Amino acid sequence: MFLPRHIVWSTDELDLNDPVQRQWYIRQVLLHGRAEDIRTLDLHEVAALLDDLNLPQPVYRLWKTFLERKGYAKR
Repeated sequence: MFLPRHIVWSTDELDLNDPVQRQWYIRQVLLHGRAEDIRTLDLHEVAALLDDLNLPQPVYRLWKTFLERKGYAKR
């Protein structure tokens, strides 16, 4: 997988089959990703992980509201 430098700058390799690395990558995309990066995410997975991503509160609220309004997360 190509790792965009605006998302992952500390390594050239990432194992997205490893749940810890996958969760870290999703967090990075939500914080630093562009629209094309976000489109690659499974929003059902994002909704399931959102509470565990330790996002800054404004970013968390933005994603929580978006996912709820789109029907991916329960209120």
